[in-house]
Amino acid sequence: MLIVAVICATSGALILGAAWGLWGRFPAKLEGFLVAMAGGALIISVVSELLEPASEKAALWLVLAAFGCGSVVFTAVDTWIDNRVGEDSGAGLLAAIVLDGIPENVALGVVLITVEPMAVLALAGSIFLSNLPEAAGGAREMANNGWSRGKILGVWALTAAVLSAAAILGYLLLSPVAEIPLAIIQAFAAGAVVSSLATEVFPKAYKQDQELTGIAVAIGVILAFALHQIG
Repeated sequence: MLIVAVICATSGALILGAAWGLWGRFPAKLEGFLVAMAGGALIISVVSELLEPASEKAALWLVLAAFGCGSVVFTAVDTWIDNRVGEDSGAGLLAAIVLDGIPENVALGVVLITVEPMAVLALAGSIFLSNLPEAAGGAREMANNGWSRGKILGVWALTAAVLSAAAILGYLLLSPVAEIPLAIIQAFAAGAVVSSLATEVFPKAYKQDQELTGIAVAIGVILAFALHQIG
């Protein structure tokens, strides 16, 4: 039941955010603040829920190598998408969110296997906070480019389904995996998520809310660390 609730909440934020972007008012500064806060929370979640558990299962060099590979692979794919689609278009934002979301949601599935509910809440909450404003911004850009509202919502619903599938597959397929391969997957996902923070999340947050980005990141770190300690 926890698995279904967590996955529905994180992926459902994409549909909610898209609707908010189409029919509601979502100030750019608020969007930047929430994205930065989510990024701060993800920093803690990546270290405490992915890297630390991975280092307990496998040799440190193997964990660090997998982490580096995750970073390189994400960066290469992200660069290719930016060059082919255009990072500032609605389609580019959608592609970036899908690319960011796959490692995040696979990581969420892995975390659901290995840790306590409160620790899951920290990662799931940060993904939710990230998805909501990013989907709002993407939907708004698509509308500005002439997409119909029905088509926009349909695309974001499909995106939510894809990312839900990533989390479910991460949970189901990796549950029986031996400790060392699981550690490699955890570290690889962590590397991809960290690179997404550096190239997509924090630059966008700073562009939209220059004054309070640092404070928002700090709040995210505080909340995620508190949830981790409680868990």
